[in-house]
Amino acid sequence: MSAILRLLRARRARLGRATRKTFRALLAGAMALGLTAPAFAEPPLEKTEIRYQGSAGQVTFIELAEDLGYLAPLKLKWVGNTISGPQDIQTVVTGDIDIGGAFYGAILKLIAAKAPVKAVVGYYGSDADTYYGSDADTYYGYFVKEDSPIKTGRDLIGKKVAVNTLGAHLELVLREYLARSGLSANEAKQVTLVAIPPVSGEQALRQGQVEVSALGGVLRDKALERGGIRSLFVDTDLFGQVTGGAYVLREKFMKDNPNASRKLVEGISRAIEWAQITPPEEVRARFDKIIAERKRNEDASSIKYWKSTGVASKGGVISDSEIQVWIDWLVKDGLFKPGQIKASDTYTNAFNYFRPGKTAEAR
Repeated sequence: MSAILRLLRARRARLGRATRKTFRALLAGAMALGLTAPAFAEPPLEKTEIRYQGSAGQVTFIELAEDLGYLAPLKLKWVGNTISGPQDIQTVVTGDIDIGGAFYGAILKLIAAKAPVKAVVGYYGSDADTYYGSDADTYYGYFVKEDSPIKTGRDLIGKKVAVNTLGAHLELVLREYLARSGLSANEAKQVTLVAIPPVSGEQALRQGQVEVSALGGVLRDKALERGGIRSLFVDTDLFGQVTGGAYVLREKFMKDNPNASRKLVEGISRAIEWAQITPPEEVRARFDKIIAERKRNEDASSIKYWKSTGVASKGGVISDSEIQVWIDWLVKDGLFKPGQIKASDTYTNAFNYFRPGKTAEAR
């Protein structure tokens, strides 16, 4: 086999441009006869089924990757819908699902508690526009009623703020806002956080159950379309464009299933990049199709408000800097000790399709 290949390659070096088609035909014939194997043959996967949790009325990048054909021969197994990022990644830790995603702060807390997981691809965040510069925007805003007397962070003392869950992205952003507004630690404690499902946040605000509600994405846009509310502040005011969270895998899963892990994460990163560069109307159409075909009896009306991925890097490649933002805050808030955790120890880009150092030819 090696002698035949050397002969073909030697002949190719002597061939002119006009006869290279003949060489390609000879090489194709050699491959057809089993004399050589295609260089692009993928290694066998250790497992072919990936368990995950979804989100009602929304399409995850995991599901988008499968629909685009980027995961094959991997198959997804939906085991239900998650109620929050922390719940999703805790379910990864317990081994009930294989992949889940959450805010970096929640991931860091798990890792600091010795949970054997690593972030593998960024999947959500806030941006003033998309990575490729469209006029879309994705962010979380903190909203009050139009006639609310609340104008500043100090006005929040003694008030209730609705967030999706405690100890995650929305709480951290609020605490940073209060700190920058000059509130002391004792004053900040007088601002009450109320955990409310995202779909109920707008209703809680309008009915007066809370004075402020954090809203993002399609829920935010639907609420603004109805009117009667205004923004107090948004997270990009504080942190700029930043990827806020990532999907995680267990370290044992990656060790036992390196080829499946690569296929999974490469597929997700390619799906994110596809959504970054594809016109939003095409992405929305794809999401509508996916929701219709999976037949989960869910309301897909919010899809029409989708604007962008919110992911600040191409394909969700993770960097030290985007994680360090949250480590610094956790240290400042007294939850971590200085030097307790190192950003580079919490993630890997080894499986990302767009990882640094991967050549275009390898893609």
